[in-house]
Amino acid sequence: MSGISSENGSFDNTVRFKNQDYDSLLQHCLKSGVLFLDPIFPANQSSLGVPVDPDPKKAVKWLRPKEITSNAVFVEGTMGTTDICQGQLGNCWLLAALSCLTMHPTLFVKVVPAGQSLSESYAGIFRFRFWQYGEWVEVIVDDRLPVREGRLLFSYSRTSNEFWSALVEKAYAKLIGSYGSLKGGIISEGMEDFTGGIAYSLPVSLRTPRVLWKAITAALARSSLLSCFIHATNVKEIGTVTSEGLIKGHAYAITDTDKVKKQSEEVLLLRLRNPWGFVEYCGPYSDKCKDWDCIDSAQKTRLELAKVEDGEFWMCIEDFCRLFNTVEMCSVNPDSMTGDVSDDTASPVWTLSSHQGSWVPMCSAGGSRRYPRSFWKNPQFQLVLSEKDVDDYDFGDDELNMEDAGGGEEDEVDVVAPAIKTETQEEKKKKGTILVELLQKYRRQKDQVNFLYIAFHIYKLQDKPGSLDQQFFSNNRPVARSGKYRNIRSVWRKVHLEPGSYVIVASIYRPNQQGEFFLRIYTKTGTIQGFQDFPCTNNYSEAVMSKPSLPEDQFRVQKWFDEKAGTDDRVNAVQFMNLVNSVLEKDYELPLETCRQLIFGEDTGGRGRLYRAQAEKLLTSLRNLQSIFFQFDEDSSGTMSPFELSLALNAAGVECDSVVVQMLWERFGAGELYLPFNGFVSCVARLQVLFDLYERETSTEVKDSGINAWLLKLLAI
Repeated sequence: MSGISSENGSFDNTVRFKNQDYDSLLQHCLKSGVLFLDPIFPANQSSLGVPVDPDPKKAVKWLRPKEITSNAVFVEGTMGTTDICQGQLGNCWLLAALSCLTMHPTLFVKVVPAGQSLSESYAGIFRFRFWQYGEWVEVIVDDRLPVREGRLLFSYSRTSNEFWSALVEKAYAKLIGSYGSLKGGIISEGMEDFTGGIAYSLPVSLRTPRVLWKAITAALARSSLLSCFIHATNVKEIGTVTSEGLIKGHAYAITDTDKVKKQSEEVLLLRLRNPWGFVEYCGPYSDKCKDWDCIDSAQKTRLELAKVEDGEFWMCIEDFCRLFNTVEMCSVNPDSMTGDVSDDTASPVWTLSSHQGSWVPMCSAGGSRRYPRSFWKNPQFQLVLSEKDVDDYDFGDDELNMEDAGGGEEDEVDVVAPAIKTETQEEKKKKGTILVELLQKYRRQKDQVNFLYIAFHIYKLQDKPGSLDQQFFSNNRPVARSGKYRNIRSVWRKVHLEPGSYVIVASIYRPNQQGEFFLRIYTKTGTIQGFQDFPCTNNYSEAVMSKPSLPEDQFRVQKWFDEKAGTDDRVNAVQFMNLVNSVLEKDYELPLETCRQLIFGEDTGGRGRLYRAQAEKLLTSLRNLQSIFFQFDEDSSGTMSPFELSLALNAAGVECDSVVVQMLWERFGAGELYLPFNGFVSCVARLQVLFDLYERETSTEVKDSGINAWLLKLLAI
């Protein structure tokens, strides 16, 4: 069976949310005899995140479970799908995912650790764990729950004295920011945060009923979480109930599959659950349908058929395909994204590589390919595939993204998309299999949900690996992509690539939008050689320093030294500043501090004074840097944007990745939106010193970490 390498913040080494330690807080409460009060998620309106009801009778009170009912328990009997009912909050997406989770005990205990109780070692404190962008995070809450008119305001259990589901909901609300921030969402979000898996959509129309039933059955057997919904064609349709008792735009959990014999006919069934806990399907094979009269009692007992209004019901696969539009699946293991159960234990294991990144306006938020002058500035990640592999599983492959795979790519202009070519299995065996997912972070905060339109593109590197520039992207097309830009939390794609070097570019549709992201790539063991940063390079001496001095500059330096130099035939920082500013244009004069920085970049023996040759060399370099600055100050503003800074550095022979450029901007831009000429000179001067120090460094640890890590560390000082 395939496995996945562990991540930082794994289940065995969870990250403490807001640095709250469960064990120490629990022991403190038990010793003091005081029930836990959470200062981070207090019992107030801010934590609710929903409008205050003007009716005083509907004021919200925060009560502990035993203040709501005297026989309160954390869990009554065993945890099950019918434990969860939706309250007065539009978070069916979250509760449907939680219903799915209850069907998989091994996954469930990751989220809801065992041994928690409202009686034994009770201190009013509970803990839950959620996956967040590559890490498992432990969230601690007190057990004060919002109550209105004697009833839980939000999630509740059909068993009125059971409270585990309400506490899970509270912990997730704390993680996100408030209860109100849980309004409206896609069930894949909840599925991924409860499992750490990859969620994806399958249009029901892509499979025949029987094939779809087999795929769902196999996915459930592999511990995948599944849900489904009916599309609402407009906002008004959301929440409307169809004649069959189904709700449009509403998330249902798929909790089981089975089949029964009806006379000589085999009927394939699905079990669904409405997280409301009521309003059930009323068609064939629903709870009270007469179709069950033709099914013998042994089969009904095996199905645990319960004719009660609990939100759970059966329906046949044919009716499911007729009434529902989309199935959402979440697979903990990429091999679970297959439509067939396989006993093949020889398949290579999967390896996970992950990166955190950000889109910074004017720096690394280059927008889509519609913006060719800035697209190349988006974060780039190098992927080296060294071997081919055999991937026998194609469910979840290109066909899941057919609507995004063909023409009409929204980020291209005046480009005719090539015809879709479906690869044969033999062609795929000659390639390496990778699965890429891009997730945007922290877009669901407080009472706002603001997902950006995101996508990723994969390019084949033909020449020597390195950070790709504007010309490369103008001359090359991606070999794979996630599809059209979409304003959802994550986009993914499973692709087959020939061995070689590739670059993954993560982008937002429009330039200069702020955002953070998490990128993860699954590859078969032996397939991936590396997932590397682009090393920064320095060719400043050849690009700038090698140019000869102008005769007039040579004459000016000689005359200046004859008149100003001391007895040691050197000039100090003030004298050098006056020399430089007599040459540079008035609006581009350098301040004293920049001149000092330039002097101490030379070999002055620590005296802070320049010889004639040094002054002449620096003056020539400054003239060349000013010419570069003019060239890339495209709007003639006398300043540079981070995009222009990166281009200017390249022209000066210094190539840096977007992370280093961002750090340079934060260091020398001083929080401003634009950088003046003296800031550009300071950037170049500082980089030359750091490159020289790195070259002289003998530490193996430093060399192994690479030039990028070196620059980032010392630029922050």
